[in-house]
Amino acid sequence: MPRQDAPGPTRRPGPPPTAVCVGESMAALLPDRPGPLEAVENFRLSVGGAESNVAGALAALGVPTAWISRVGDDGFGRRLLAELADRGVDVSAVTVDPHRPTGLYFKEVGGDTGHRHDLGPGRSRLHYHRRGSAAAALSPALLTDPAAVALLAGARLLHLSGITAALSDDCLALLRALLADCRPGPLVSFDLNWRPALWRDRDPAVLPPLLDAADLLLLGADEAQAAFGTDEPTALRRRFPSPATVVVKDGARVATALERDGTAVAEPALAVEVVEATGAGDAFAAGYLAGTIRRLDQRGRLRLGHLSAACALTAPDDQTELPPEPVVAALLDASPADWAATRVSAEGITSPALPADDGSRARGERSWTRGTRARTRGEQPRAQADPPPPQADPTGTRADRARAR
Repeated sequence: MPRQDAPGPTRRPGPPPTAVCVGESMAALLPDRPGPLEAVENFRLSVGGAESNVAGALAALGVPTAWISRVGDDGFGRRLLAELADRGVDVSAVTVDPHRPTGLYFKEVGGDTGHRHDLGPGRSRLHYHRRGSAAAALSPALLTDPAAVALLAGARLLHLSGITAALSDDCLALLRALLADCRPGPLVSFDLNWRPALWRDRDPAVLPPLLDAADLLLLGADEAQAAFGTDEPTALRRRFPSPATVVVKDGARVATALERDGTAVAEPALAVEVVEATGAGDAFAAGYLAGTIRRLDQRGRLRLGHLSAACALTAPDDQTELPPEPVVAALLDASPADWAATRVSAEGITSPALPADDGSRARGERSWTRGTRARTRGEQPRAQADPPPPQADPTGTRADRARAR
């Protein structure tokens, strides 16, 4: 007889997770060259998925994080668990499903090949093979799994997304149960992550009540326009009155955080030389959530979101190297003029806000190159290890916020 569902690896020693992300992840096949799929000779195996991307980025930002899901009892599932564990993510509550496969997607990257099916430079498309996957079998039964229950009970932040609601009726039931059963409990963040293809055979009318039940709602302006007919932050705040904060991300332009009391803070995005757009929204979410856990003010949270997204935009994978803490701190503290003058590329970051080696703010443009310290432009880099990321500062519980309302 086939064995029953089995849990994933045991939890590694370390601080208990501050954040828990629940949802799908998949194996990803990345092309070795730009152009349409029919012109690609080789693919490289990686992993990707909205909630696991957020989990990995949170861990990179110093927030102890767990990811809860289901994977198949196959090589893709084992690769997925290993990569997330290597990123510092707790995968101890992931279930290995002996009957259903791990989901899979192919990435198509545009170029200037001249092929009539080429998407064009700077564009990409994902081709999913996820129907009947292990993750689609997520259900409220998760809330009876001791490993998952322990992680959820100890978390300060629970992160969810609209992708899960579209995968199956059981997945939708899980989201409804999490939003109901985790009260009082962790701060719940919910990212719309609108994927039209997933809703072709499902009713998207189930989404608004889920979004409005969250404490922190993250909306891409373009996705909100497609799903709800508006991308205007104030209109979206009125559409979803219950969350304490609604954050509207308008791509490469600006992100706006709107509080329930009408307070709004807008922060412009950084100037970025884009390499690959996939994963930037997840990276922004992780940066903003890490800022929330650290108790930064709204401007600091939005800036950390922008910085995390900029680093994702300048890397070919969904996960990327983040700057060391002194660079992050300098950018979060930058004047509006210095923030506007900051540039992010695949090579690193240039900004007048970055400190000199002695910690002073000398005049002129300074840069951080990936894998090196901050230095004046033109100076040769010297090898130096990045300092460890800061420990997360936990948020209050949902009960604390309920008393304050």
